[in-house]
Amino acid sequence: MSTVVDVVSQLLFPESIERLVIPSRSNESSENRGSIPVDILDTPKEYIFYMDVPGLSKSDIQVTVEDESTLVIRSNGKRKREESEEEGCKYVRLERKPPLKLMRKYKLPDTCNVSAITAKCENGVLTVVVEKLPPPSKAKTVKVAIS
Repeated sequence: MSTVVDVVSQLLFPESIERLVIPSRSNESSENRGSIPVDILDTPKEYIFYMDVPGLSKSDIQVTVEDESTLVIRSNGKRKREESEEEGCKYVRLERKPPLKLMRKYKLPDTCNVSAITAKCENGVLTVVVEKLPPPSKAKTVKVAIS
């Protein structure tokens, strides 16, 4: 069913930013590599990326632009465990896995202003805002009278 939806979506919205996602490639094994779940909102003035990054703080995440048009989001995948100051304390159970090393790349359209990208991380959600450039003005045709 989702295949039909994908085909219809591509027919109706051929310039979708979803086509601009670049698969992440890494030399790391599949156990140490992860993918950031992301929602991408296309508004008239900007693209907004919402990414779930539970357990990570803003200092654990890097947002960069490579090659002038590729948005790259990375995390080092490390989480510090709370250490007890009392002697004789130890963990009885450890179920929360540390975050994986994460990386996503997006090829941004030419209509993006890469110098005005903003990002914030609150409550386990990273929000990256990529402003769009104003559309180029349409060339006006002026009729000149021949004398």
